[in-house]
Amino acid sequence: MDESHLEKLRTRIQGLRAKTLENGCTEAEALLAAAKVAELIDRYDLSQSDVEIRAAQCERGIYEDSRNKRMPIGEAIGAIAAFCNCRAWREKSADKALRYVFFGLPADIDTALYLAELIDHSVRSELGRFKISPAYTAFRHSDRHLANASFALGMMGSIADKLTIMKADRKHGTGRDLFIVKNALVDAELQKLGLQMRETTSAPRMISSDAYEAGEAAGAAVAIAHR
Repeated sequence: MDESHLEKLRTRIQGLRAKTLENGCTEAEALLAAAKVAELIDRYDLSQSDVEIRAAQCERGIYEDSRNKRMPIGEAIGAIAAFCNCRAWREKSADKALRYVFFGLPADIDTALYLAELIDHSVRSELGRFKISPAYTAFRHSDRHLANASFALGMMGSIADKLTIMKADRKHGTGRDLFIVKNALVDAELQKLGLQMRETTSAPRMISSDAYEAGEAAGAAVAIAHR
C-alpha cells in the first residue's frame, strides 16, 4: 500500500478532529463523524497485507487536560483504546499534570485522540446540563460534588459499554483477523519500550444512584454509530 494513502487517511482524521463543537459542529455530528473514522481505518487495513501491517511503525499519542484535574474521560480510556486497537496508560508529565498515553499504529492513535476529545467534551457538556436540571437542584449543596462525580461516572460507563459492543460488531464485520495481527504488533512494539507498568484497582467509591442513573441515560443518548 502506497504511503500516501496512509497520509491521506491521517489528514482526513485530523481534519475531523479540528471540526470541534466550538467550530460549529453539533455534538451528534461530531460523534457520528468520530465513529465513521473507525470504518475508514478498517477499509484501509483490509487493503493491506499482514506483512504490510506488521511493517508499520507504532506511535505514542498524548491526551492531556490543561485543567490538571482528574478527567471524566479516565473511566472510558480502556474502552477507547480497545476500540482503536491501541494500548493506553496513565502517567504524570514533568509538571505533574495528569495525562493519558495511547500507543499503537498512527491512524489508530489519531482516532483514539479524536474519540477521547469528543467523548470528554460530551460528558462535560451533559454534566453542565445536568447541573441546571430540577433533579440536580434537589441535591443538598453538600451532596452536589458527589452528584457531579456520579453523573460523570455513569455516563462514561454507558459510553464505554457502547464502544465495546461496537468493537465486537467491527470484528465480526471485517471477515479477517485484522485485529489479531494489529494487537500482536502493538504488544511486541510496546514490549520493546521496556516500560514498567502496573494495573491499579480503584478503591470503592460512594455514588449517588440517582445521579449515576441520570449519567447512564445521558450516555445512552450519545449518538455513536459507524454504520
